[in-house]
Amino acid sequence: MKELVFDNDLYGMNWLREDFTYGEVKCPKELCGSVKNRRDGDKIYTEITISNPGQKPYFTDKTSISIAFPLVDKYESSKVCMEQRCHTHIFCGGNISYICALRMGGQAPHLGMVLTRGSLAGYSIERNLVSQSNDRGCFLLHPSPMEIRAGESVTLEWMIFPHAGKQDFFEKLGQYQPHFVTVRADRYVLFPGEKNTLHIRPAFDADRVTVDGEVLPETDGIYQLEYTAQEIGEKVFEIQVDGVRTWCRTYVQENPEKLAEKRCTFLAAHQQYHGGIEGLKGAYLAYDNEEEMCIYRPANDYNGGRERIGMGNLVTRYLSGQNGKVDTALWESLKEYKEYVLRELVDANTGKVYNDMGRDDSYKRLYNAPWAATFFTEQYRLCKEKKELVCAYRIVRQFYEEGGRDFYPIDLPILLLDRELTHAGMEQQREELRALYREHADTICDRDICYPASEVNYEQSIVAPAADILLSVYVLTKDEKYLKAAER
Repeated sequence: MKELVFDNDLYGMNWLREDFTYGEVKCPKELCGSVKNRRDGDKIYTEITISNPGQKPYFTDKTSISIAFPLVDKYESSKVCMEQRCHTHIFCGGNISYICALRMGGQAPHLGMVLTRGSLAGYSIERNLVSQSNDRGCFLLHPSPMEIRAGESVTLEWMIFPHAGKQDFFEKLGQYQPHFVTVRADRYVLFPGEKNTLHIRPAFDADRVTVDGEVLPETDGIYQLEYTAQEIGEKVFEIQVDGVRTWCRTYVQENPEKLAEKRCTFLAAHQQYHGGIEGLKGAYLAYDNEEEMCIYRPANDYNGGRERIGMGNLVTRYLSGQNGKVDTALWESLKEYKEYVLRELVDANTGKVYNDMGRDDSYKRLYNAPWAATFFTEQYRLCKEKKELVCAYRIVRQFYEEGGRDFYPIDLPILLLDRELTHAGMEQQREELRALYREHADTICDRDICYPASEVNYEQSIVAPAADILLSVYVLTKDEKYLKAAER
């Protein structure tokens, strides 16, 4: 099958990639695989058979066998993406496995898949490295480990169908898979001491439902397990419903205050440069945990600027929240880092932000300015020195002079900076920036959801700033125009 187009699709979207073969089975040389497809209107039934033609049994593991499911989850122009490309959400949960693929523009029909026979343990991705981040790759589904006897064949089956969105998708799973089990948790990420509940709803009348071997009682067709989060780390709940096996993964995370303290302490102790290279002294750098050493290279993602300023933002904000508690080592570390930023990355007189140490702006990158503006705004909140706020104001003004109105930046501190300018009585600067913010938001409104290409052709790193800027400007202006644009 090379083409999968649903009836009544306004855009005639082909959900399958052309450079991979749908249903192609790859397995060890001792085994062989085959695929059969049958179409009934908009429903496609796929049967995968794994056979052992040898004279001895073969035990597979989680990645021994792969089955290609080549959806068009890749990124071109915004028009092509919204009409002809999808985002793919995959759950390989044993007997309860499915795929919910959503057209990027949001218009139905979307694509759903539900496993109707067999078990999937997980998935991986075969990437097209030439396209890099513009192509998510081909999805490879991996059957759960099996013991295949000599001469034996094992079959997996699934069904593909159109749906109108996530709610419709999950409703159809129970209709198309008679042994489907819906598993939901109140929370999937918790902090120690928080209470959580698993909700298990079989699509059939079940006799026995267990979680980690514990039999659960039933109330109105739902089985619940209540517990309190304890040990930090991942917790996998093994679920069995009349022989149907699946699982639910949750994660217990350290509380934010403790996590921030540990992160900042590690950063100051290990990621700040104290070597003999003058230009890097005080810098927060990338760190290799295996080699236990700082990393600096001219390549952008390893240099001394860019998103590394986020480390300075974290330490500054952490110290602001300590309510007078003195952490001498962190204060000294931050002082050294601020000296580095002013010496190597930011011109406080003009607001110019550079891409790397040495005030190197050979690579033009507007993403850098918001990180620096946030840094100096947070510095003002920490130390209450007006020059820090003036620097933040100049950085944002320079950002717009360099073309910021047409850009979709991450972490532009619109509300944070506006609030602090108000508190400092800098009304002229605040009003100047408010006018620039509004022009920026107007540009985003005019473009609507036809996002321009950036570091990749079509990315979440553009969608998020679009919503953030529109909502921020709505808060400042109360103009419903920006709220409606943000909702869209």
